Amino acid sequence: MNLPNRTELAAQRFPPKTANRVLIGLVAAIAACHLMVAQSGQSATQAAIEPSAHLSDFQVLEFRRYTIKEGEREHFAQYFDTYFPDALQELGTIVAGDFFERKNPSGFTWIRGFHTLEDRAVANAQFYAGSVWKEHKKTMNDLIVDSDNVMLLRPLSPERGIPILPAVDPIVEANGAQGIVVAQIFAVKADSVEAFAKAAEPTFASYRAAGVREAGVLVTLDVPNNYPQLPIRTDGPFLVWLGVLKDNQMLENEFNPLAERSLQSLSATGLIRGASESVVLDPARRSRLRWLP
Repeated sequence: MNLPNRTELAAQRFPPKTANRVLIGLVAAIAACHLMVAQSGQSATQAAIEPSAHLSDFQVLEFRRYTIKEGEREHFAQYFDTYFPDALQELGTIVAGDFFERKNPSGFTWIRGFHTLEDRAVANAQFYAGSVWKEHKKTMNDLIVDSDNVMLLRPLSPERGIPILPAVDPIVEANGAQGIVVAQIFAVKADSVEAFAKAAEPTFASYRAAGVREAGVLVTLDVPNNYPQLPIRTDGPFLVWLGVLKDNQMLENEFNPLAERSLQSLSATGLIRGASESVVLDPARRSRLRWLP
């Protein structure tokens, strides 16, 4: 008896037309696998570029201005940047930026964001009862003269909140965060925040037209302090405009002349109750809020 060889068996099991269909199917399956792998890699790359959803929509903000012991501000900033931004982010809050006040050698300002007012109470309670703060609180508190100058704020409107920029890349940005941040603080008369914001919009538009990157328009969040262990100011309302500038040339040649010209017209509105304050802030090394090319 002659047994069929392998070629004859294959021909019996897979006639020519069937064999062609099987081959085409195999090729299509392999191509689909390659496409899935490529798309997966592309998605991973895109995800790395775009901020995650949890790094946006911070509707409650603490604008915290500390006075640090004379000569210790740089040390305080090093401790702060090393220990706290990542620990706070793990709790769902964010350090939107931290800065040196240029005209105040003891001034250290930082901005902390929360998604909701309830999150503020929960995240602060977790942080200040947690291991990171317990380990380092003595070192930090020994360097602080005053930490009670804190405004509790919200965006004027959802689209005027602070952008949460990517974390400083220690390789690409080896020199740390760059640029200048300016905070204009206006003490507004009671029940006049919306009216003043409307009156000030042409001024803010002129800043943007000069190349300044607006980084938020914030107003007092007038609610009881739901974490009373950390005092907040009760002398509002305030409106705080934030902008990011490329360098000192932009500050001196573009922004300052515009700001000085606008002060008289803004004062003439009758909607503010005192002199405005313009705070020039130099970003600390890890400050998210900074000038990006």
